Amino acid sequence: MSNNRKFTRRQTLKLIGFGAAGAALAACAAPPSAAPAAPAESKPAEQPAAGGGKLEIFSWWTSGGEVEALEALYKLYREKYPNVEIINAALAGGAGQGGNMKAVLETRMIGGDPPDSFQVHLGQELIGSHVKAGRMEELSELYASEGWNDVFPKGLIELASYEGKPYSVPVNIHRSNVMWYNVKHLADAGMEKPPATWDEWFAYAEKLKAKGIGALAVAGADPNFSAHVFENILVATLGPDKYLGLFNGQTKWDDAGVKEAMGLLLKTHEYAQDGYQSVAWGDINEVMTSGKASTMIMGDWTHGLFLSAGFKDYHWAPAPNTNGVFVALSDSFGLPKGAKNRENVINWLKLCGSREGQDAFNPIKGSIPARTDPDLSKYDDYLKETIEAFKTNTIVGSIQHGAAAPQGFVNDYDTVVSTLLASKDVEAAARQLVDAANAAGLSG
Repeated sequence: MSNNRKFTRRQTLKLIGFGAAGAALAACAAPPSAAPAAPAESKPAEQPAAGGGKLEIFSWWTSGGEVEALEALYKLYREKYPNVEIINAALAGGAGQGGNMKAVLETRMIGGDPPDSFQVHLGQELIGSHVKAGRMEELSELYASEGWNDVFPKGLIELASYEGKPYSVPVNIHRSNVMWYNVKHLADAGMEKPPATWDEWFAYAEKLKAKGIGALAVAGADPNFSAHVFENILVATLGPDKYLGLFNGQTKWDDAGVKEAMGLLLKTHEYAQDGYQSVAWGDINEVMTSGKASTMIMGDWTHGLFLSAGFKDYHWAPAPNTNGVFVALSDSFGLPKGAKNRENVINWLKLCGSREGQDAFNPIKGSIPARTDPDLSKYDDYLKETIEAFKTNTIVGSIQHGAAAPQGFVNDYDTVVSTLLASKDVEAAARQLVDAANAAGLSG
Protein backbone atom coordinates (compact mmCIF):
# COMPACT_ATOMS: atom_id res chain seq x y z
CA MET A 1 0.00 0.00 0.00
CA SER A 2 1.36 3.39 -0.92
CA ASN A 3 0.38 6.73 0.52
CA ASN A 4 2.12 9.84 -0.73
CA ARG A 5 -0.27 12.47 0.57
CA LYS A 6 0.65 14.67 3.51
CA PHE A 7 -1.76 16.76 5.55
CA THR A 8 -1.46 19.13 8.47
CA ARG A 9 -2.83 18.07 11.83
CA ARG A 10 -5.89 20.28 11.36
CA GLN A 11 -6.55 19.06 7.82
CA THR A 12 -6.13 15.38 8.52
CA LEU A 13 -8.63 15.28 11.35
CA LYS A 14 -11.33 16.32 8.89
CA LEU A 15 -10.69 13.08 7.01
CA ILE A 16 -11.52 10.75 9.90
CA GLY A 17 -14.21 8.34 8.74
CA PHE A 18 -16.83 9.09 11.38
CA GLY A 19 -17.29 12.64 10.06
CA ALA A 20 -19.26 11.45 7.04
CA ALA A 21 -21.17 8.85 9.00
CA GLY A 22 -22.03 11.38 11.68
CA ALA A 23 -23.36 13.85 9.14
CA ALA A 24 -25.62 11.24 7.57
CA LEU A 25 -27.03 10.19 10.91
CA ALA A 26 -27.40 13.74 12.16
CA ALA A 27 -29.73 14.59 9.30
CA CYS A 28 -32.53 12.44 10.75
CA ALA A 29 -32.01 13.08 14.46
CA ALA A 30 -33.78 15.59 16.65
CA PRO A 31 -31.31 18.13 18.10
CA PRO A 32 -30.77 18.09 21.84
CA SER A 33 -31.46 21.23 23.81
CA ALA A 34 -28.41 23.42 24.22
CA ALA A 35 -27.30 26.41 26.25
CA PRO A 36 -26.42 29.58 24.31
CA ALA A 37 -22.82 29.79 23.20
CA ALA A 38 -20.51 32.41 24.68
CA PRO A 39 -19.24 35.18 22.41
CA ALA A 40 -16.21 34.22 20.36
CA GLU A 41 -14.25 37.10 21.90
CA SER A 42 -14.48 35.65 25.45
CA LYS A 43 -11.19 35.51 27.38
CA PRO A 44 -10.07 32.60 29.53
CA ALA A 45 -11.76 32.92 32.90
CA GLU A 46 -10.42 32.18 36.37
CA GLN A 47 -11.63 28.84 37.70
CA PRO A 48 -14.31 29.41 40.33
CA ALA A 49 -13.58 28.03 43.74
CA ALA A 50 -15.49 24.84 44.46
CA GLY A 51 -17.07 25.01 47.88
CA GLY A 52 -17.11 21.30 48.50
CA GLY A 53 -19.35 18.38 47.72
CA LYS A 54 -18.43 15.42 45.56
CA LEU A 55 -17.27 14.63 42.05
CA GLU A 56 -18.08 11.19 40.65
CA ILE A 57 -15.94 10.23 37.64
CA PHE A 58 -16.98 7.10 35.73
CA SER A 59 -14.46 5.31 33.52
CA TRP A 60 -13.09 1.91 32.53
CA TRP A 61 -9.53 2.83 33.46
CA THR A 62 -8.56 0.07 35.87
CA SER A 63 -5.30 -1.28 34.42
CA GLY A 64 -1.70 -0.28 35.03
CA GLY A 65 -0.78 3.03 33.42
CA GLU A 66 -4.45 3.96 33.12
CA VAL A 67 -4.93 4.07 36.89
CA GLU A 68 -1.79 6.13 37.44
CA ALA A 69 -2.66 8.57 34.64
CA LEU A 70 -6.14 9.17 36.01
CA GLU A 71 -4.70 9.60 39.50
CA ALA A 72 -2.37 12.30 38.14
CA LEU A 73 -5.45 14.28 37.12
CA TYR A 74 -7.13 13.61 40.46
CA LYS A 75 -4.03 14.85 42.28
CA LEU A 76 -4.10 18.15 40.40
CA TYR A 77 -7.82 18.52 41.04
CA ARG A 78 -7.43 17.90 44.77
CA GLU A 79 -4.70 20.53 44.93
CA LYS A 80 -7.03 23.08 43.33
CA TYR A 81 -10.21 22.01 45.12
CA PRO A 82 -9.26 20.31 48.40
CA ASN A 83 -12.80 20.42 49.76
CA VAL A 84 -14.22 18.26 46.94
CA GLU A 85 -14.39 14.51 47.48
CA ILE A 86 -13.53 12.65 44.28
CA ILE A 87 -15.39 9.39 43.80
CA ASN A 88 -13.43 7.22 41.39
CA ALA A 89 -16.22 5.08 39.92
CA ALA A 90 -13.95 3.20 37.52
CA LEU A 91 -15.46 -0.11 36.45
CA ALA A 92 -13.47 -2.80 34.70
CA GLY A 93 -15.12 -4.23 31.62
CA GLY A 94 -13.92 -5.37 28.24
CA ALA A 95 -10.34 -4.64 29.30
CA GLY A 96 -10.06 -1.37 27.44
CA GLN A 97 -13.37 -1.57 25.62
CA GLY A 98 -15.45 -0.70 28.64
CA GLY A 99 -18.23 -3.17 27.80
CA ASN A 100 -19.49 -3.52 31.37
CA MET A 101 -18.93 0.14 32.09
CA LYS A 102 -20.88 1.23 29.02
CA ALA A 103 -23.83 -0.99 29.92
CA VAL A 104 -23.98 0.36 33.47
CA LEU A 105 -23.58 3.91 32.19
CA GLU A 106 -26.45 3.49 29.72
CA THR A 107 -28.71 2.23 32.50
CA ARG A 108 -27.83 5.15 34.73
CA MET A 109 -28.22 7.74 31.98
CA ILE A 110 -31.62 6.39 30.92
CA GLY A 111 -32.70 6.19 34.56
CA GLY A 112 -31.86 9.85 35.25
CA ASP A 113 -28.98 9.02 37.60
CA PRO A 114 -25.90 10.11 35.61
CA PRO A 115 -22.41 10.19 37.07
CA ASP A 116 -21.03 13.72 37.30
CA SER A 117 -18.78 13.02 34.31
CA PHE A 118 -17.67 9.94 32.42
CA GLN A 119 -15.04 8.77 29.98
CA VAL A 120 -16.33 8.43 26.42
CA HIS A 121 -14.63 8.01 23.05
CA LEU A 122 -14.81 11.08 20.87
CA GLY A 123 -16.86 10.66 17.70
CA GLN A 124 -19.87 8.46 17.12
CA GLU A 125 -19.69 6.78 20.54
CA LEU A 126 -20.29 10.17 22.11
CA ILE A 127 -22.73 11.60 19.58
CA GLY A 128 -24.74 8.49 18.80
CA SER A 129 -25.08 7.15 22.32
CA HIS A 130 -25.63 10.24 24.42
CA VAL A 131 -25.82 13.55 22.55
CA LYS A 132 -28.63 12.68 20.14
CA ALA A 133 -30.58 11.24 23.04
CA GLY A 134 -30.50 14.69 24.65
CA ARG A 135 -28.57 13.57 27.72
CA MET A 136 -25.60 15.96 27.55
CA GLU A 137 -25.06 19.68 28.02
CA GLU A 138 -23.29 21.46 25.19
CA LEU A 139 -20.01 23.18 26.05
CA SER A 140 -19.65 26.13 23.66
CA GLU A 141 -19.33 28.62 26.51
CA LEU A 142 -16.64 26.58 28.21
CA TYR A 143 -14.67 26.16 24.97
CA ALA A 144 -14.72 29.93 24.49
CA SER A 145 -13.85 30.85 28.08
CA GLU A 146 -10.93 28.39 28.21
CA GLY A 147 -9.55 29.32 24.79
CA TRP A 148 -9.89 25.74 23.52
CA ASN A 149 -11.03 26.87 20.09
CA ASP A 150 -7.44 28.06 19.60
CA VAL A 151 -5.53 25.09 21.07
CA PHE A 152 -7.59 22.07 19.98
CA PRO A 153 -7.31 21.31 16.25
CA LYS A 154 -10.41 22.45 14.40
CA GLY A 155 -11.11 18.95 13.15
CA LEU A 156 -10.97 17.56 16.68
CA ILE A 157 -13.53 20.11 17.84
CA GLU A 158 -15.75 19.06 14.93
CA LEU A 159 -15.54 15.48 16.11
CA ALA A 160 -16.66 16.52 19.59
CA SER A 161 -19.55 18.49 18.12
CA TYR A 162 -23.12 17.89 17.05
CA GLU A 163 -24.88 20.52 14.95
CA GLY A 164 -21.89 22.80 15.42
CA LYS A 165 -21.72 22.65 19.22
CA PRO A 166 -19.11 20.71 21.27
CA TYR A 167 -20.28 18.20 23.86
CA SER A 168 -17.12 16.85 25.43
CA VAL A 169 -13.51 17.75 26.16
CA PRO A 170 -10.80 15.55 24.56
CA VAL A 171 -8.06 14.70 27.01
CA ASN A 172 -5.81 12.75 24.63
CA ILE A 173 -5.18 11.14 21.25
CA HIS A 174 -4.40 7.44 20.96
CA ARG A 175 -3.10 5.50 17.97
CA SER A 176 -4.68 2.14 17.19
CA ASN A 177 -2.31 0.82 14.50
CA VAL A 178 0.86 0.10 16.47
CA MET A 179 2.78 -3.16 16.30
CA TRP A 180 4.62 -3.76 19.56
CA TYR A 181 7.43 -6.27 19.21
CA ASN A 182 9.95 -8.11 21.34
CA VAL A 183 13.39 -6.84 20.39
CA LYS A 184 15.18 -9.97 21.62
CA HIS A 185 12.97 -12.23 19.49
CA LEU A 186 13.69 -10.03 16.48
CA ALA A 187 17.43 -10.21 17.01
CA ASP A 188 17.33 -13.98 17.61
CA ALA A 189 15.55 -14.35 14.26
CA GLY A 190 18.42 -12.49 12.57
CA MET A 191 16.28 -9.49 11.63
CA GLU A 192 17.51 -5.91 11.92
CA LYS A 193 14.13 -4.29 11.31
CA PRO A 194 10.60 -5.30 12.31
CA PRO A 195 8.32 -6.61 9.54
CA ALA A 196 6.80 -3.69 7.62
CA THR A 197 4.41 -5.69 5.43
CA TRP A 198 2.18 -8.68 6.05
CA ASP A 199 4.33 -10.81 3.76
CA GLU A 200 7.35 -9.98 5.93
CA TRP A 201 5.33 -10.60 9.09
CA PHE A 202 4.28 -14.09 8.01
CA ALA A 203 7.89 -14.93 7.11
CA TYR A 204 8.88 -13.80 10.62
CA ALA A 205 6.01 -15.81 12.08
CA GLU A 206 7.36 -18.99 10.48
CA LYS A 207 10.76 -18.40 12.10
CA LEU A 208 9.10 -17.95 15.49
CA LYS A 209 6.94 -21.04 15.01
CA ALA A 210 10.08 -23.13 14.69
CA LYS A 211 11.15 -21.79 18.09
CA GLY A 212 7.77 -22.47 19.72
CA ILE A 213 6.93 -18.78 20.08
CA GLY A 214 3.62 -17.23 19.07
CA ALA A 215 4.00 -14.49 16.48
CA LEU A 216 0.84 -12.60 17.46
CA ALA A 217 -0.45 -11.98 20.97
CA VAL A 218 -4.22 -12.58 20.91
CA ALA A 219 -6.81 -12.25 23.66
CA GLY A 220 -9.20 -14.83 22.24
CA ALA A 221 -11.59 -14.74 25.18
CA ASP A 222 -12.60 -11.21 24.17
CA PRO A 223 -13.73 -10.97 20.51
CA ASN A 224 -13.26 -7.20 20.67
CA PHE A 225 -9.52 -7.78 20.71
CA SER A 226 -9.42 -9.47 17.31
CA ALA A 227 -11.84 -6.85 16.01
CA HIS A 228 -9.21 -4.26 16.90
CA VAL A 229 -6.60 -6.21 14.93
CA PHE A 230 -9.03 -6.51 12.03
CA GLU A 231 -9.57 -2.76 11.69
CA ASN A 232 -5.86 -2.30 11.18
CA ILE A 233 -5.71 -5.06 8.59
CA LEU A 234 -8.59 -3.31 6.81
CA VAL A 235 -6.48 -0.15 6.60
CA ALA A 236 -3.63 -2.24 5.20
CA THR A 237 -5.66 -3.92 2.46
CA LEU A 238 -7.91 -0.99 1.53
CA GLY A 239 -5.64 2.02 2.02
CA PRO A 240 -6.90 5.12 3.84
CA ASP A 241 -9.26 6.42 1.14
CA LYS A 242 -11.18 3.19 0.64
CA TYR A 243 -11.18 2.57 4.40
CA LEU A 244 -12.84 5.95 4.92
CA GLY A 245 -15.32 4.98 2.22
CA LEU A 246 -16.64 2.16 4.42
CA PHE A 247 -18.42 4.79 6.51
CA ASN A 248 -20.13 6.78 3.75
CA GLY A 249 -21.09 4.05 1.32
CA GLN A 250 -18.28 4.65 -1.19
CA THR A 251 -16.65 1.34 -0.23
CA LYS A 252 -18.87 -1.67 0.30
CA TRP A 253 -18.30 -4.04 3.19
CA ASP A 254 -18.12 -6.95 0.75
CA ASP A 255 -15.33 -5.25 -1.23
CA ALA A 256 -12.47 -7.51 -2.31
CA GLY A 257 -10.16 -5.62 0.06
CA VAL A 258 -12.45 -6.38 3.01
CA LYS A 259 -12.47 -10.07 2.13
CA GLU A 260 -8.70 -10.03 1.75
CA ALA A 261 -8.44 -8.53 5.25
CA MET A 262 -10.64 -11.31 6.61
CA GLY A 263 -8.34 -13.91 5.09
CA LEU A 264 -5.30 -12.24 6.61
CA LEU A 265 -6.98 -12.08 10.03
CA LEU A 266 -7.70 -15.80 9.93
CA LYS A 267 -4.12 -16.53 8.88
CA THR A 268 -2.61 -14.39 11.67
CA HIS A 269 -4.49 -16.39 14.28
CA GLU A 270 -2.75 -19.54 13.08
CA TYR A 271 0.38 -17.99 14.61
CA ALA A 272 -1.14 -16.86 17.91
CA GLN A 273 0.38 -17.94 21.22
CA ASP A 274 -0.62 -21.31 22.67
CA GLY A 275 -3.94 -21.22 24.51
CA TYR A 276 -4.90 -17.81 23.13
CA GLN A 277 -8.62 -18.68 23.13
CA SER A 278 -8.71 -18.49 26.93
CA VAL A 279 -6.75 -15.24 27.34
CA ALA A 280 -8.76 -12.16 28.37
CA TRP A 281 -7.93 -8.68 27.11
CA GLY A 282 -6.85 -7.63 30.60
CA ASP A 283 -4.21 -10.38 30.63
CA ILE A 284 -2.78 -9.86 27.15
CA ASN A 285 0.18 -7.74 28.23
CA GLU A 286 1.51 -10.62 30.33
CA VAL A 287 1.63 -12.68 27.13
CA MET A 288 4.07 -10.13 25.73
CA THR A 289 6.09 -9.46 28.87
CA SER A 290 6.57 -13.22 29.45
CA GLY A 291 7.81 -13.74 25.90
CA LYS A 292 4.99 -16.11 24.90
CA ALA A 293 4.29 -13.98 21.83
CA SER A 294 6.55 -11.71 19.82
CA THR A 295 4.25 -9.03 18.39
CA MET A 296 0.97 -7.43 19.34
CA ILE A 297 -1.16 -5.08 17.26
CA MET A 298 -2.70 -2.82 19.82
CA GLY A 299 -3.18 0.85 20.65
CA ASP A 300 -0.52 2.92 22.29
CA TRP A 301 -2.07 2.66 25.74
CA THR A 302 0.07 -0.49 25.61
CA HIS A 303 3.10 1.76 26.05
CA GLY A 304 1.74 3.00 29.37
CA LEU A 305 0.89 -0.54 30.47
CA PHE A 306 4.38 -1.81 29.63
CA LEU A 307 5.97 1.10 31.48
CA SER A 308 3.77 0.41 34.50
CA ALA A 309 4.83 -3.26 34.44
CA GLY A 310 8.53 -2.37 34.18
CA PHE A 311 8.84 -4.21 30.85
CA LYS A 312 11.65 -2.81 28.69
CA ASP A 313 12.43 -5.44 26.06
CA TYR A 314 10.10 -3.99 23.42
CA HIS A 315 9.87 -1.46 20.63
CA TRP A 316 7.25 -0.32 18.17
CA ALA A 317 6.43 0.20 14.51
CA PRO A 318 3.28 0.88 12.47
CA ALA A 319 1.14 -2.22 11.98
CA PRO A 320 2.09 -4.00 8.75
CA ASN A 321 1.25 -2.08 5.56
CA THR A 322 -0.01 0.98 7.49
CA ASN A 323 3.09 3.17 7.49
CA GLY A 324 2.01 6.78 6.92
CA VAL A 325 -1.49 6.22 8.30
CA PHE A 326 -2.58 7.09 11.82
CA VAL A 327 -5.68 5.21 13.05
CA ALA A 328 -6.91 7.60 15.71
CA LEU A 329 -9.20 7.67 18.71
CA SER A 330 -9.64 10.04 21.59
CA ASP A 331 -10.88 9.80 25.18
CA SER A 332 -13.01 12.66 26.42
CA PHE A 333 -15.24 13.80 29.27
CA GLY A 334 -18.53 15.68 29.15
CA LEU A 335 -21.27 17.17 31.32
CA PRO A 336 -24.43 15.05 31.63
CA LYS A 337 -27.71 16.86 32.09
CA GLY A 338 -28.78 16.52 35.70
CA ALA A 339 -25.26 16.08 37.08
CA LYS A 340 -25.49 16.42 40.86
CA ASN A 341 -22.29 18.45 41.23
CA ARG A 342 -22.34 20.63 38.14
CA GLU A 343 -19.84 23.26 39.32
CA ASN A 344 -17.34 20.56 40.27
CA VAL A 345 -17.77 18.92 36.86
CA ILE A 346 -17.07 22.19 35.05
CA ASN A 347 -13.85 22.54 37.03
CA TRP A 348 -12.98 18.93 36.16
CA LEU A 349 -13.51 19.62 32.45
CA LYS A 350 -11.35 22.73 32.67
CA LEU A 351 -8.54 20.65 34.14
CA CYS A 352 -8.94 17.91 31.50
CA GLY A 353 -8.62 20.47 28.72
CA SER A 354 -5.77 22.42 30.27
CA ARG A 355 -2.14 22.16 29.24
CA GLU A 356 -1.22 21.32 32.84
CA GLY A 357 -3.76 18.51 32.98
CA GLN A 358 -2.92 16.99 29.61
CA ASP A 359 0.82 17.12 30.25
CA ALA A 360 0.28 15.32 33.57
CA PHE A 361 -2.06 12.67 32.16
CA ASN A 362 -0.72 11.70 28.76
CA PRO A 363 2.94 10.80 29.45
CA ILE A 364 1.69 8.20 31.93
CA LYS A 365 -1.25 6.98 29.85
CA GLY A 366 0.91 6.41 26.77
CA SER A 367 -1.10 8.85 24.68
CA ILE A 368 -0.42 12.25 23.16
CA PRO A 369 -2.20 15.48 24.10
CA ALA A 370 -5.23 16.73 22.22
CA ARG A 371 -3.82 20.25 22.57
CA THR A 372 -1.34 21.62 20.05
CA ASP A 373 0.89 23.29 22.68
CA PRO A 374 2.31 20.51 24.89
CA ASP A 375 5.51 20.79 26.90
CA LEU A 376 7.52 18.29 24.84
CA SER A 377 10.11 17.89 27.60
CA LYS A 378 7.53 15.81 29.48
CA TYR A 379 7.16 13.22 26.71
CA ASP A 380 9.38 10.23 25.96
CA ASP A 381 10.74 9.10 22.60
CA TYR A 382 7.69 7.04 21.65
CA LEU A 383 5.28 9.86 22.41
CA LYS A 384 7.40 12.46 20.61
CA GLU A 385 7.43 10.22 17.53
CA THR A 386 3.65 9.86 17.79
CA ILE A 387 3.10 13.61 18.15
CA GLU A 388 5.09 14.09 14.95
CA ALA A 389 3.27 11.28 13.15
CA PHE A 390 -0.07 12.84 14.07
CA LYS A 391 1.04 16.04 12.36
CA THR A 392 2.16 14.38 9.12
CA ASN A 393 0.27 11.09 8.63
CA THR A 394 -3.09 10.55 6.97
CA ILE A 395 -5.58 10.29 9.83
CA VAL A 396 -8.47 7.81 9.85
CA GLY A 397 -10.80 6.90 12.69
CA SER A 398 -10.87 3.68 14.70
CA ILE A 399 -13.94 1.47 14.35
CA GLN A 400 -13.41 -0.49 17.53
CA HIS A 401 -12.87 2.55 19.73
CA GLY A 402 -15.94 4.57 18.92
CA ALA A 403 -14.52 6.98 16.35
CA ALA A 404 -15.57 5.84 12.90
CA ALA A 405 -19.01 4.32 13.43
CA PRO A 406 -21.93 4.33 15.90
CA GLN A 407 -21.94 1.87 18.78
CA GLY A 408 -24.71 -0.25 17.28
CA PHE A 409 -22.56 -0.99 14.25
CA VAL A 410 -19.50 -1.65 16.42
CA ASN A 411 -21.47 -4.26 18.35
CA ASP A 412 -22.46 -5.98 15.09
CA TYR A 413 -18.91 -5.67 13.74
CA ASP A 414 -17.52 -7.40 16.84
CA THR A 415 -20.06 -10.21 16.48
CA VAL A 416 -19.17 -10.72 12.82
CA VAL A 417 -15.44 -10.92 13.60
CA SER A 418 -16.10 -13.43 16.36
CA THR A 419 -18.29 -15.52 14.05
CA LEU A 420 -15.69 -15.33 11.28
CA LEU A 421 -12.95 -16.67 13.54
CA ALA A 422 -15.16 -19.61 14.46
CA SER A 423 -16.67 -20.39 11.04
CA LYS A 424 -13.87 -19.16 8.73
CA ASP A 425 -16.64 -18.29 6.25
CA VAL A 426 -15.43 -15.07 4.60
CA GLU A 427 -18.38 -14.72 2.22
CA ALA A 428 -20.93 -15.03 5.02
CA ALA A 429 -19.03 -12.53 7.17
CA ALA A 430 -18.94 -10.01 4.32
CA ARG A 431 -22.71 -10.31 3.84
CA GLN A 432 -23.24 -9.80 7.55
CA LEU A 433 -21.13 -6.64 7.55
CA VAL A 434 -23.09 -5.28 4.58
CA ASP A 435 -26.32 -5.86 6.51
CA ALA A 436 -24.88 -4.22 9.63
CA ALA A 437 -23.71 -1.18 7.65
CA ASN A 438 -27.15 -0.82 6.03
CA ALA A 439 -28.83 -1.01 9.43
CA ALA A 440 -26.48 1.63 10.84
CA GLY A 441 -26.92 4.02 7.92
CA LEU A 442 -23.33 3.67 6.72
CA SER A 443 -24.26 2.65 3.18
CA GLY A 444 -24.59 6.18 1.84
